[in-house]
Amino acid sequence: MLDLVEIVTGLSLLFYGGDFLVTGSTRLARFLKISPFVIGATVIAFGTSAPELAVAILAALDGAPELAMGNVIGSNIANIGLVLGITAMIAPIVITSKRFKREYPPFLLAAFLILFLVWDLKIHRMEGIIMISLLALYVWRSFSHKEDIPSELKDEAHLLTDKGPAFQLLLIIGGLVALVGGAKLLVLGGVSIARNIGISEWFIGVSIVAIGTSLPEIVSSLMAAKRGHGEMAIGNIFGSNIFNTLMVLGITSLIHPLNISEPIHPDLIIATGITGLLFFLIVFGKHSLGKISGVTLLATYFIYIALKGMGTL
Repeated sequence: MLDLVEIVTGLSLLFYGGDFLVTGSTRLARFLKISPFVIGATVIAFGTSAPELAVAILAALDGAPELAMGNVIGSNIANIGLVLGITAMIAPIVITSKRFKREYPPFLLAAFLILFLVWDLKIHRMEGIIMISLLALYVWRSFSHKEDIPSELKDEAHLLTDKGPAFQLLLIIGGLVALVGGAKLLVLGGVSIARNIGISEWFIGVSIVAIGTSLPEIVSSLMAAKRGHGEMAIGNIFGSNIFNTLMVLGITSLIHPLNISEPIHPDLIIATGITGLLFFLIVFGKHSLGKISGVTLLATYFIYIALKGMGTL
């Protein structure tokens, strides 16, 4: 009974958390005269990357750098394959040609940078400083680009629309907290039920836990896309992967230089490859991701999980 209560409570928190997050983000973008993409790529991305940062810092302090690296790489692959895959299958995601040309290079650079930095099986403190500096440059670049945002941006929640940006920021923070809390409750309830009916620990890990840790990104991206803010949805993924790489690994390597074992290389290649796949899907989809793109990304993700499970990667 307690498991069902956790699942129902978790689902409720996910729904309302996503609603508050997208509503507050849309209004904040309007107040600051910046695009929903930028809010998704900075404010929301930072919030949804916070759990990865906490895990990575604890791993570094415990002398387990491979856990920090694996968490970041796995999260980046899931963000593209799982989150964008599910979102694109349910609601089309559109990004303008101008936006894509401006925002994809930093996204691609972060993917290739981590591949380059860890090829010698170590991330030094100086490399961590470089990553943090690049992140600061990325955030400055994002917020310094002012735009004329249409006043008719769709905002389904009409509660307290007269409040200023400070209130909307609190709404965003509240939404993020509810999303993370809801995902945790849903995972706890789901794992408990799965164990009680005899499902293997491995399957629980690659299904319930893996999807559960990506639920904040899935729900926020899906709600944004359903409301017509496709750029906010894809901005969340672009920014989240950049924050995961530059912020999480940068800060972690400052605390403790990261020594990495060679088996991490296949995962890095997959992460870079799926980033390239996303590039081609967006370009050939005429700057949009539809159902076919969603199925392709999701299939790629599950093939990766299956190969990991069989020990091929």
